[in-house]
Amino acid sequence: MAEKLKQAILDIRRGFRNGDYGSEAAISQGVVLRLLGDLGWPTYDTQTVIPEHNLAGTRVDYALCHPPGKPIVFVEVKKSIDQGQRDKAERQLFQYAFHAGVPFAVLTDGSEWNFFLPSGHGGYTERRVYKLDMAERDLSECIFRLKRYLRYEAIRSGESIQSIRQDYDDVARKREIQATLPKAWAQLVEEKDELLLDLIAEHVGKLCGYQPDAETLAQFLNSTLKERAAPPPKGRLPNKRRKSTVTLSASGLGFELDGKYHRAPTAKAVLIRVFETLSERDPTFAERFAALPKHGRKRRYLAQDRGALAPGQPNQVAKWSHQLTTGWWLLTNLSREGIDRLIRMACGVAQVRYGSDLRVDLGQARKQG
Repeated sequence: MAEKLKQAILDIRRGFRNGDYGSEAAISQGVVLRLLGDLGWPTYDTQTVIPEHNLAGTRVDYALCHPPGKPIVFVEVKKSIDQGQRDKAERQLFQYAFHAGVPFAVLTDGSEWNFFLPSGHGGYTERRVYKLDMAERDLSECIFRLKRYLRYEAIRSGESIQSIRQDYDDVARKREIQATLPKAWAQLVEEKDELLLDLIAEHVGKLCGYQPDAETLAQFLNSTLKERAAPPPKGRLPNKRRKSTVTLSASGLGFELDGKYHRAPTAKAVLIRVFETLSERDPTFAERFAALPKHGRKRRYLAQDRGALAPGQPNQVAKWSHQLTTGWWLLTNLSREGIDRLIRMACGVAQVRYGSDLRVDLGQARKQG
């Protein structure tokens, strides 16, 4: 079968170059029927390959049937498929398929073959599983796709229908991923994701020999977000829950725990004081926090060994760490959002309710989420 298909495709390509297919009838007979025959269809059996199939007062060029007389694939042939004709032809083909309950539809001008799953979601184009351009695609790809979707025995066994549904799911999945990627990037930038910060800082260090601190990175990401972040979906507000902190502007930077307010000059100092205070309340706090599986990509937020905070970066560790009174070392190279997340993690370890038992002001004018 493969050799016959190969020769047929080569002949068809040559025929299009020579202008041999000047009408829909020529395409139907010289291209479509020839390929169907090479794919194992009994083209002489008009109950299996029904030409000009009558359907509610209209006609489909070919209805491929299994069992005989029961259409399972509609094939619509056009002399050419430009954009204007394509929209009309696709709409017509889908109407045919839906009316007859046919699971598989094909639109072709002999050179371009469009394979559709009518029961898919979205517009006509979104329900197209694959477009095969026989003039441009590799010969092996042409043979593979024609056999995968239109081989007679594969249609009879149900293999082709299963394949086209599987391929549709793959196409729909990729389309959803492509639509979601900009939103995911915008969210990572907006939330100052720690993994993202680590990756950028590490790459900057490789390029120039110096790694930026967390605030410099945060400023860069903020400017990037303003320029390139995708707008939120219509009818929905951006989710700022993870960014939120509790504002205690009347008291200044610091935190309140057990009814006592602890002032601090900077957000970094707030972080240090929180860890000091939670360690005083519970001597096992530091050890339990350090045992958390979730830290940075290549760094630890809290460690007994200073070098373990950022392995292989001794100069950075010297600038970005602070030793607590308990002897543990705390990583301090974090943006305000990073500090907020770290304090939330600490509350989870200490079994303290963030925003209720412990209220934080990092100097940001935001409401509690």
